[in-house]
Amino acid sequence: MYQVKISSKGQITIPKKLREKLNLNKGDQLIIKESKQGYYFEKKVDQNKIKNYVGILNENKRSDQLVEELRGNADCG
Repeated sequence: MYQVKISSKGQITIPKKLREKLNLNKGDQLIIKESKQGYYFEKKVDQNKIKNYVGILNENKRSDQLVEELRGNADCG
């Protein structure tokens, strides 16, 4: 469980361990959604980044390689 405090400007700081676990980086945007259980945060997906990979599996690229590239890992085989 993680706990955050809201600043006087309405800002929160996400703990470093959680940012690392969720692969959140400077400039990433979060979406706040409401459900029956409460509110939750979701990382906004860059649609342009996804468009770059449409049809890529037709180029004989393994799905695990694609996942590594989408995650931003440098050495993708």
